[in-house]
Amino acid sequence: MRRLWVSDLLVLIWVVYGTQIAWLGIEPVEISGLAISTYWSFSAVLVVIWMIALALIDSRSDRVIGTGPTEYARVADASFRVFGFIAIGAFLLRVDVARGFLLISLPLGIAVLIIERWLWRQWLNAQRSMGKYSAKVLLVGSAESVAQIARELSRTPNAGYRVVGACVPSGKVADTIEGTDIPVMGSVDAVERAIVATHADTVAITSTDELPPYKVKELSWGLEAGRQHLVLAPSIMDIAGPRIHTRPVSGLPLIHVETPRFSRGQRVVKRGFDIAASSVLVVLLSPVLLAVAIAVKASSSGPLFFKQQRIGMKGEPFHMLKFRSMRVGAEAELAELLAAQGTSQTPLFKVQNDPRITGVGGFIRKYSLDELPQFFNVLGGSMSLVGPRPQIAAEVALYTDAARRRLLTRPGITGLWQVSGRSSLEWADAVKLDLYYVENWSLISDIIILLRTIKAVIAPKGTAH
Repeated sequence: MRRLWVSDLLVLIWVVYGTQIAWLGIEPVEISGLAISTYWSFSAVLVVIWMIALALIDSRSDRVIGTGPTEYARVADASFRVFGFIAIGAFLLRVDVARGFLLISLPLGIAVLIIERWLWRQWLNAQRSMGKYSAKVLLVGSAESVAQIARELSRTPNAGYRVVGACVPSGKVADTIEGTDIPVMGSVDAVERAIVATHADTVAITSTDELPPYKVKELSWGLEAGRQHLVLAPSIMDIAGPRIHTRPVSGLPLIHVETPRFSRGQRVVKRGFDIAASSVLVVLLSPVLLAVAIAVKASSSGPLFFKQQRIGMKGEPFHMLKFRSMRVGAEAELAELLAAQGTSQTPLFKVQNDPRITGVGGFIRKYSLDELPQFFNVLGGSMSLVGPRPQIAAEVALYTDAARRRLLTRPGITGLWQVSGRSSLEWADAVKLDLYYVENWSLISDIIILLRTIKAVIAPKGTAH
């Protein structure tokens, strides 16, 4: 947090004074109607107010840094509030502030702050992967709930929670939680001793079957204020923050979980973003599109594009475009290849070491260049930039009821599971990630997934489907 404070300050000084010099020059320029006579003084006040806003909104809190979009959202929120405050103040006080100076400082400041925070996040994630800068967590609850929470926390070390022990009803010291190497430190009645033995600074209660309310309260009283923390970890999985609301009623912290839904306004925003972003990307990537088209046609005989029927939103079929990366007639060979490797009953038809792929096809698939024509699917409305990956009818026929919820939104060129492991993920994990996306959509999450996609394409770990 201290390092973030220093780097935030340096970024804001660079942005604000850099914009001032670029827009107004080095010579002192007076501001009419304000006691602060020059922009040099005004810029200093702006930096101070901006730093205060970032602090008041808790953008450097250890609860948000390192993972999730909340940190970035708070940075943007604080910045907009600062400039809104300045705009209103200038209007009420009839101060003539150069609009260009403010209009450049705001978006530039937000962009550079977010880049700076992202760089620190990469450093922090690397540290947390080694167990540093993480809370030492003692899990308390039933063996099943403890094992479930432990597995989830181990999958996301960048969240900053490192499990150091557990207290379960059986309380067999020297045992470990099933499927993990987490030691059992005693029964749920030995939490205080376990905290001392493990040096834990966070107690996470995973279930309360063996812990009556008064015991939880006594446990919270025994924690050292400011250094040790109590966390309640209910068995509500894959629910994003905006859908969760806490309402205290007679001392009971009731957790409200909103039903997942796409409002009409959300659909309009998502569709508008798809059209605008796809149009820009088609223009920017036109040289790449042309180069890939020439390479595909020159390398093998057959059509330039591969058109395949996929299942889209609400189960409606559509034709998805790709640059052809396989030899002609490859679809007719799919069933035989899947049967040979024993994966014909899994709804993720993926052939390992696929012999149908051409030389150029292997390259463009590795870097997802074969997917570029799908921008035209997006412009046509059959696909979105971000969403669950569309599958063929035979795969959809194998869906469970839960998996069919993938069809509640337009399929995407990229998605959450593509940037979380791509084809190396098992089908169950891919469904879980897609359902999380469908039920917790936000525009910010789309932007983050697109940015992560760029990283995944540059350093691919698998291939898209």
